Amino acid sequence: MNTKERLQALSAFLTTHRARLKPSDAGLLGGSRRRTPGLRREEVAAIAGVSTTWYTWLEQGREIKMSVQVLDRIAIALQLNEDERQYLFMLALEQPAPTTIVDQAPTVSPALNRILEELHDCPTIISDRRCNIVGWNQAAAAVFLDFARVPLEERNLIWLLFTRKELKALAVNWRDFAMGFLAMFRSYYGQYLGDNWYSEFIERISGENQDFRTFWNQSDVSSAPEVFIEFRHAKVGKLLFDLTTLQVQGRADLRCSVYTASPGSDSDSKVKLLMSKI
Repeated sequence: MNTKERLQALSAFLTTHRARLKPSDAGLLGGSRRRTPGLRREEVAAIAGVSTTWYTWLEQGREIKMSVQVLDRIAIALQLNEDERQYLFMLALEQPAPTTIVDQAPTVSPALNRILEELHDCPTIISDRRCNIVGWNQAAAAVFLDFARVPLEERNLIWLLFTRKELKALAVNWRDFAMGFLAMFRSYYGQYLGDNWYSEFIERISGENQDFRTFWNQSDVSSAPEVFIEFRHAKVGKLLFDLTTLQVQGRADLRCSVYTASPGSDSDSKVKLLMSKI
């Protein structure tokens, strides 16, 4: 869209969301003289800490100077969710909004747990933006290891790949396997630059494993790597998988890593055999 269309869309978006808010939603008294629903422009401006004139111009779709900080305050004042906040930034600045860091443990929804169960014969792992493992199915426990027995502070894909000898022995092309997940990890690292956890984790794992530092310095980046994996499992021998990582929609930044048996292989029957022995 051209500049005029973009600013018109911004105007409509702000007007609509202001009208949806009740005064009580913003901790204000409603009064009895409101002719139209929603907050007044001056109320949004006061909550966001900007002048009424500036906010009026913004809502009218005028070409005015805007900063990231002010737009974030507008988003808070209008009580936008993360998707709406991103939409606001794209309309106003033609760039994504800085990622909001919410430091709380993500939860796996009942629907996502159902998906894990339905992917019965496909080893599947759910991980968060720090690559912490927050969900898995029985097939994943059978092929890799029982994550429930791994201490919570070590239940991290990157940590396990570089510190557990059994996982390094499992993957024939372990380097490609590890590099695929490191590329995804670096994608998160660049997205959440304000999160000190990443630098602390990188320092800690670098002290544990020299390979990590070597691989990390190669700087590969991918938000969703697709990798062919060959495993040599101690109990069933060769396993061939195609690894696909999918982003889970929602506020929590979760990834679903699914290992599907490669066409023509007998990996699916071997996974079933492993699961029968658990």
